[in-house]
Amino acid sequence: MASEIHMTGPMCLIENTNGRLMANPEALKILSAITQPMVVVAIVGLYRTGKSYLMNKLAGKKKGFSLGSTVQSHTKGIWMWCVPHPKKPGHILVLLDTEGLGDVEKGDNQNDSWIFALAVLLSSTFVYNSMGTINQQAMDQLYYVTELTHRIRSKSSPDENENEVEDSADFVSFFPDFVWTLRDFSLDLEADGQPLTPDEYLTYSLKLKKGTSQKDETFNLPRLCIRKFFPKKKCFVFDRPVHRRKLAQLEKLQDEELDPEFVQQVADFCSYIFSNSKTKTLSGGIQVNGPRLESLVLTYVNAISSGDLPCMENAVLALAQIENSAAVQKAIAHYEQQMGQKVQLPTESLQELLDLHRDSEREAIEVFIRSSFKDVDHLFQKELAAQLDKKRDDFCKQNQEASSDRCSGLLQVIFSPLEEEVKAGIYSKPGGYRLFVQKLQDLKKKYYEEPRKGTQAEEILQTYLKSKESMTDAILQTDQTLTEKEKEIEVERVKAESAQASAKMLQEMQRKNEQMMEQKERSYQEHLKQLTEKMENDRVQLLKEQERTLALKLQEQERLLQEGFQKESRIMKNEIQDLQTKMRRRKACTIS
Repeated sequence: MASEIHMTGPMCLIENTNGRLMANPEALKILSAITQPMVVVAIVGLYRTGKSYLMNKLAGKKKGFSLGSTVQSHTKGIWMWCVPHPKKPGHILVLLDTEGLGDVEKGDNQNDSWIFALAVLLSSTFVYNSMGTINQQAMDQLYYVTELTHRIRSKSSPDENENEVEDSADFVSFFPDFVWTLRDFSLDLEADGQPLTPDEYLTYSLKLKKGTSQKDETFNLPRLCIRKFFPKKKCFVFDRPVHRRKLAQLEKLQDEELDPEFVQQVADFCSYIFSNSKTKTLSGGIQVNGPRLESLVLTYVNAISSGDLPCMENAVLALAQIENSAAVQKAIAHYEQQMGQKVQLPTESLQELLDLHRDSEREAIEVFIRSSFKDVDHLFQKELAAQLDKKRDDFCKQNQEASSDRCSGLLQVIFSPLEEEVKAGIYSKPGGYRLFVQKLQDLKKKYYEEPRKGTQAEEILQTYLKSKESMTDAILQTDQTLTEKEKEIEVERVKAESAQASAKMLQEMQRKNEQMMEQKERSYQEHLKQLTEKMENDRVQLLKEQERTLALKLQEQERLLQEGFQKESRIMKNEIQDLQTKMRRRKACTIS
């Protein structure tokens, strides 16, 4: 059942206190209760550029995120507001408002780079907010993007031959879409006398400058990084909403009091975000919900606090450890529920119990497969298999005990009158033995006719009869109507009958062992079958992700060639060839 969201306003998710980043337990608790998939929109920019106003609009509120009206930065750390998604039923829109970059009060801006990196890592849409036009000053202020390869690792152990700073393939696959919002934009959108759309203006602004000087490289570096890391880009321009003196009352003003162009631009921006922002996903198409976002926040913040670089692979593996462990328990709980509903002990035969186990086991494996991901070396599935085997053995033991108890009870009820008659001496007379044998046969028939005795029926009966052999022999020997020869024949008959019963029990035991071995093989094959299907689905999913990345890289290489940047195009070509090699290997790894 979907969890309800009751956040009346934003809450600090990641605190920035005295230069130290810490996750807020209260905010994490809210995330842990949200089971729906999440669309995560983060906004970053210099302080006092109106970021919070846009986020409040996305939340559908006039107030919420703090709008500072002075040169002080009001937002510290990263603040979170979870609201139902207005366009995607069953989804949650998570808004992340970050503290203003470059706040003069902070002095040390070391954490600005971490705030920027965390916003990229946690979001599915990344909004960069700035004032005025996209000029060199604006690009210089976006130098944080050039530090991303020094702030983030995609893998815990990069390949020896892989230069992660140069190869952006891994980054592209998990980086969010990029939206640049330009506030108080007063210029006409045109280039070389031709009108431009905001998106065309962004593309024009990201063109590289030919040359090899330090100045040229400084000019090109942030542009190259944006082009490589964020293939999907969007731009919005906003007029000034009101006169400068009224900006302090912006959240109190009605739309009718604002510039109509600005109101429409904000509406267009919100509409785009609602309609185009993707659900946050991890490698393999894993959709992020509240507990998963909580885990990502903790993993990244703890890495930064301990002096390490946040690592996507480690974050996903840490999340997988938590979820796969829970998936094992969920699968076992499902198995126990199904067996509890279906099994009535004792079962008539071992095969009946094993058939019920097999059906419940198959469903339990399906539950695990649906709930698990990144099960490295299949350790958790092996743990599930071991637990299911133990559950099966426990049920078999309980089945035996239930059968033994029922059969012992039946024997007591059916045969106790006979024992009383023996004690009373009814059969200690001439012709008594034949009467006793006839009565014994009648009682055995009655015992066999009783339903649901279970797997121990014959063994319990034969054990009982064996315990009464001395009593039977005493009645035989005292029966004076029988000759010695007849008594000898009767003794041999009883021995043969007992031997036949023992042979039958041995055969039954062998048959049970064979059934258990067959069931173990079926269990193995069921695990293998479902694992194979999951691995194939994961392989296809990863190939799709790599194909999307490849298509974006090919487009960027084509643009670089058209712009005449041969060196950058060759670097991109090398990345493309490396990605294509990985894809060929993955395509060749079909599972037989």
